[in-house]
Amino acid sequence: MEEQNDLLGQRRAKLDSYREGGVNPFANDFKTSHTTAQIAEMHIDDDAEALQETEAEYAIAGRIMARRDFGKAAFLQLQDGSGRFQVYIAKNQIGEDSFELFRRFDIGDIIGIRGVPFRTKTDELSLRAKTIRLLTKSLLPLPEKWHGLTDVETRYRQRYLDLIVNPDVREVFRKRSRIVSLIRNFMLERDYLEVETPMMQPVAGGATAKPFVTHHNTLKMDLFLRIAPELYLKRLVVGGYDRVFEINRNFRNEGISIQHNPEFTMMEFYQAYATYHDLMDLTEEMISSIAKQVCGSFVIPYGGKDVDLTPPWDRLTLKESIVKYGQVEPEVLEDRTSALSYARTLGLELDDRIGHGKLLAEIFDEVVEPKLWQPTFITEYPTEISPLSRKNDENPEVVDRFELFIVGRELANAFSELNDPVDQRERFVKQLEEKAAGDEEAHAMDDDYVRALEYGLPPTAGEGIGIDRLVMLLTDSASIRDVILFPQLRPEVG
Repeated sequence: MEEQNDLLGQRRAKLDSYREGGVNPFANDFKTSHTTAQIAEMHIDDDAEALQETEAEYAIAGRIMARRDFGKAAFLQLQDGSGRFQVYIAKNQIGEDSFELFRRFDIGDIIGIRGVPFRTKTDELSLRAKTIRLLTKSLLPLPEKWHGLTDVETRYRQRYLDLIVNPDVREVFRKRSRIVSLIRNFMLERDYLEVETPMMQPVAGGATAKPFVTHHNTLKMDLFLRIAPELYLKRLVVGGYDRVFEINRNFRNEGISIQHNPEFTMMEFYQAYATYHDLMDLTEEMISSIAKQVCGSFVIPYGGKDVDLTPPWDRLTLKESIVKYGQVEPEVLEDRTSALSYARTLGLELDDRIGHGKLLAEIFDEVVEPKLWQPTFITEYPTEISPLSRKNDENPEVVDRFELFIVGRELANAFSELNDPVDQRERFVKQLEEKAAGDEEAHAMDDDYVRALEYGLPPTAGEGIGIDRLVMLLTDSASIRDVILFPQLRPEVG
């Protein structure tokens, strides 16, 4: 820290000397003509002889990332938003005064260059500077060249610095932007309407999660940051929009881990006159096609292993998956007492009063979820843990629902929607009983949503896809913090 303070002092003194010498260290009148990537693309096939004959002249701007000085000349690595490019600075080209000013520039400074393209003796496409200007004086030094910015906490906390010095990180977020655009285009091409629903809601609904609470002074009421947009999107289906989707933030007041951030991005969508089987097909097509466009293949690397996204994907019921991966006989799962005994052999500490459906979900989380590396749809979830899902016509103990798992984590959750208002109210009442018994994540009563159902929700299927987790998968990122530009962190100490 002391060394950094010394460097900061030296650069501030340099800043003052620039101003005293009539040089604006924060100029704002330089106009670029091209990005470095555009120049590289335009001249990729031009050899040294062709470049000698060109009359092209370019204005570029960026940050000095490296420099090699040779007395009366120097080479710079200049970085703009599109990449890095080599610039040659020669005293006899830019003039003595400009060259003396240039010699005082530091790595990290932002400069503007006007020059002509050429190839060096090693055949590297470069720009020979004709003029050079200081645009922004950098007061803090960039991380040391060879060790770079490697401290994970610093990388997340100072993401701006992470983006400057780590090209791979910049590429992850470029891919994230492209993935979101591809998702949006996929939905629009299938006649879904993109909408926006409230982020502050009077009732925290649409999922089982603990909400963040805020207060509106004028209305004198508490509001909740949304845990899901589900109930509002389904109101829109009641209103006559047969296909709607939203890509936006959800907030859940829960733990932080490599898979969880309190603020995260989801896409939720709803389609009238469809079932969860239709959404399985749609999800398979969407994710596999986006992977092919972003990664160039259906088979992608993740964590040192291959993930094969080639359709069709495996489909198992929840009970079938426990039998397969838990190596347990099917009849054990049919009886609550036997299932509870089996769960305890797994080391699960569970209340004796736990419901049969919730018990099966606990067993699934323990013995199945971590093993679902290749894409797998799990169906027929217990009704007990699915308060918004439609009961299966043949077996009311389960609902018409699926969750998609890839690389051992949930990526999507979908179901045929419960549209019976009487059944919905009864399930909300059941959730209120669980909330009163201490379950902070139980669903609250939403009378207006029940009223909307009473006007008639057509048969509908809906789904939520975790955008952050999808980006993790398609960029081979180990932590959700690696794909969120500014993840939530503990307060900085010191």
